[in-house]
Amino acid sequence: MLNGAAPAPAGSLRLRVLLQRFLLVFFLLTLLPVICLRWLPPPASAFMIADWLGRTFDGKGKAAIHYRWVEWKGISPHLALAVMAAEDQKFPTHGGFDFAAVWRAFQHNRHGRRLRGGSTISQQVAKNLFLWSGRSYLRKGLESYFTLLLELAWPKQRILEVYLNIAQFGEGIYGADAASRRLLGKAPAGLTPAKAALLAAVLPNPRRFRANTPSAYVQRRARWIQGQMRRMGGMGFLGEL
Repeated sequence: MLNGAAPAPAGSLRLRVLLQRFLLVFFLLTLLPVICLRWLPPPASAFMIADWLGRTFDGKGKAAIHYRWVEWKGISPHLALAVMAAEDQKFPTHGGFDFAAVWRAFQHNRHGRRLRGGSTISQQVAKNLFLWSGRSYLRKGLESYFTLLLELAWPKQRILEVYLNIAQFGEGIYGADAASRRLLGKAPAGLTPAKAALLAAVLPNPRRFRANTPSAYVQRRARWIQGQMRRMGGMGFLGEL
């Protein structure tokens, strides 16, 4: 060709078209459940399914998953405040990521202390609802992708509502309803600030920590969470959602 670049090889063009089609199909297939779950209760989460499969086939007998969806108005606002105090105090204002928290977690962990995560509530919903556990770059990339979708498609209150329903609070225990009733003998709407803080205190490691028989560490963490709830302004903080 005169005065121009040579045309791209036919194989390269076909590969580009295939890649574009794949990305479009991937986007549509991932966007559809995100849009639907803005209004519909999740029947389960990827973590629940993986937990059930793992414990069913580990040779220890039948595994039960305790999960029952409860709408926002059926959950004590104290629990909503407690999980934000414990897990993500910038939740109302960030766009899905808290890079300062990630850096603090890195600095904390590199000194060999108790491992601390830097994930926001939005990231935890994306991971627990759609993905698998692990630390691969692929999973982290997909987590970031789904986090952006959630932040764009859902209001903050919906993200927190789903988190309160799918977060793991104990062995096979998922969500505020199962946790409140099975661990504390209360309906989720009746949780006091102290009981809400106790549930939030086990979130970093629900397989190890127990809300019904709290260790000294869990009790100290629960008291710290209550202090943070007061420092954040109490129930008025929920008005920022």
